[in-house]
Amino acid sequence: MRKITTTLCFVLLAFFAKAQGNWNYAGQTNNFISTGMPILMISPDAISAAMGDAGVASTPDANSTHWNNAKFAFTQDKMSVTTTYTPWLRNLGVSDMNLLYLGGYRRLNDRSAVAASLTYFSLGEINSTGETGEDKGTFFPNEFAVDVTYAMKLGDNLSLGATGRYMRDDLTNGQDVEHQSTKAANALSADVGLYYQQTIDKNQSVAAGIHISNLGSKLRYSDDDTESEFLPANFRIGGRYTYLVDDYNKINFILDLNKLLVPTPPIKDEDGNYISKYYSNMAEYNQTGSVQGAINSFFDAPGGLKEEISEFTVNAGAEYWYQETFAGRIGYFFEPSSKGGRQYLTLGFGLRYNIFTFDFSYLLPTTTIANNPLANTIRISIAANFANSKK
Repeated sequence: MRKITTTLCFVLLAFFAKAQGNWNYAGQTNNFISTGMPILMISPDAISAAMGDAGVASTPDANSTHWNNAKFAFTQDKMSVTTTYTPWLRNLGVSDMNLLYLGGYRRLNDRSAVAASLTYFSLGEINSTGETGEDKGTFFPNEFAVDVTYAMKLGDNLSLGATGRYMRDDLTNGQDVEHQSTKAANALSADVGLYYQQTIDKNQSVAAGIHISNLGSKLRYSDDDTESEFLPANFRIGGRYTYLVDDYNKINFILDLNKLLVPTPPIKDEDGNYISKYYSNMAEYNQTGSVQGAINSFFDAPGGLKEEISEFTVNAGAEYWYQETFAGRIGYFFEPSSKGGRQYLTLGFGLRYNIFTFDFSYLLPTTTIANNPLANTIRISIAANFANSKK
């Protein structure tokens, strides 16, 4: 079983890596999908970040809101809280951009749990000047999201999770941009997830998960109703295989596939005409509703099926535990160059002592992009886990 599962993971990884090769339609080979608040897609914790940003079916923990909210119903401890600090874009010499994450859950009984999390992204300090160079002051753009989750078991092996989220994106502090007034954008969204886990025998277990996140209202940065940004709604599906080597050693293999539930922008042909199945111009694209856009996202790529497949990212990782005290992790993230080209190797480790867990991850880009902004990204997570015993 272990050999079959491991082989299947590599076959799927190889298939999608090959299928996601650059498509070519009307002479165009790139068609990036942009959204508002992309921080909602950044791995908030060092555990999954060390395994190629895979986590829809990873071991349930306090970070499960981001990966699959249904996993909370299968958490082992009575309560857990965690926080993660991520210095952002340090490879570009930026010293004041940081991502902070705080999450936690509490089990209500053997079949249900509640959870909450806060994500805060600081873009540092920006000195603003007018068109003639006059000083317009200093402002501190930031983004944050706060959410609450409820998860419950539907059976001995299956659970369901639901999350409500509020987001605020303040990039300009209300300043005018190109003679247009701006404001902080606010939005509401929801997540829903399913999680299944099954013990095969005393040495083997499997898990699978499906998660849809950030499906909600659009972000509006001005009073102009024609201009809005999609949230990074996302569809995630994947699995995990766990093998207990002996009483001291355990190995986890995980694999995720991700796709943005955001419509693909139309492209222009050589004559400057827009090509798309649903949108005759960018104005129609921008006015598409979030739910309709999520449905269209599976069928609207101008490059057809090959481009649709290229919109999936592949995340694969492995985790080794010794005596449930020390963990070593490795992973790989693959995104086709036609959709952004993020491709990187991830490494990390974890340590448990008493009720505390410390985790660290490090990112190594494998693409040839000069001065890659993701290079040398680190994440540091600390968690406190409280068992059922009052002591």
